[in-house]
Amino acid sequence: MSSLRLRLYLLPLFLIAISLGEAVTVTDTDLPAFREAPAFRNGEECHKTVWSPSDRTHNPSIIHIAMTLDAIYLRGSVAGVFSVLQHASCPENVVFHFIATHRRSADLRRIISSTFPYLTFQIYHFDPNLVRSKISSSIRRALDQPLNYARIYLADLLPTAVHRVIYFDSDLVVVDDVSKLWRIDLRRHVVGAPEYCHANFTNYFTSRFWSSQGYKSALKGRKPCYFNTGVMVIDVGKWRERRVTVKLETWMRIQKRHRIYELGSLPPFLLVFAGDVEPVEHRWNQHGLGGDNLEGLCRNLHPGPVSLLHWSGKGKPWLRLDSRRPCPLDSLWAPYDLFRYSPLISDS
Repeated sequence: MSSLRLRLYLLPLFLIAISLGEAVTVTDTDLPAFREAPAFRNGEECHKTVWSPSDRTHNPSIIHIAMTLDAIYLRGSVAGVFSVLQHASCPENVVFHFIATHRRSADLRRIISSTFPYLTFQIYHFDPNLVRSKISSSIRRALDQPLNYARIYLADLLPTAVHRVIYFDSDLVVVDDVSKLWRIDLRRHVVGAPEYCHANFTNYFTSRFWSSQGYKSALKGRKPCYFNTGVMVIDVGKWRERRVTVKLETWMRIQKRHRIYELGSLPPFLLVFAGDVEPVEHRWNQHGLGGDNLEGLCRNLHPGPVSLLHWSGKGKPWLRLDSRRPCPLDSLWAPYDLFRYSPLISDS
């Protein structure tokens, strides 16, 4: 079979496997290529500052954003970074903290550096063995990948001089100045996020959870408020002080033994934080645009203004666009796509 025919044959299989949440092995040569992003400069009102991982003191002029970075979601991550920089009033004061497994970090660093030559960023190595023994299967295989749990360990990975961080998933774009989200007052809370109260927690936990007086007492007296963990403003210092990572790991170990929930990394966060989150305007997480976790059907925007579009769920915009079966809202993601399409026929 010729090289061209082989590529045409394998590409649909690769996209189908990802959309089904199957594990896909990506070699170095399979990593996508991207166009170089333009250089975004600070406005006149910005105080120009420089950040270094060795800094020992907190710099209030710098906005810290954390994201995971891997081969499968790389295209989404690049679009997310591009969207943040394009709309930021002080883009040179934004520092990105990428979490990646050691196996691909060198290749990912090269791609981020070439796509965003002016970006200040750091890559931190996440050891999948930290969570592999604590993960139990969920309703979608993509939710069971160790990197999906890396957000639990941000406080351990980031330098101590980083007092606050915004965590973003890799399937979103920001269409507003991220400094507005950065400046929210967390007050006494560890986490700030758009929350949705009057949620039916029955849907998140199994009958075994509700039949145990000890387990269900964890939610007693707390507001039934759901929040999506793909957009969080985190007080890293308070997270460490209150030993949040240990609390989340405890619920993961219980889940591994007794199967008290079905949905990936979200339920432990609800058990620790439900009703104790600093509310953020809903405009900062228009989530669910990828449909549910089973079918990934098209969805409409929630009513109200929009500052961030989030394709949580099974359907990812880059896969739907490539398959030529996009949903209407996928066109809002497309302008941030820096993916460089390779010609199907070359001279070589």
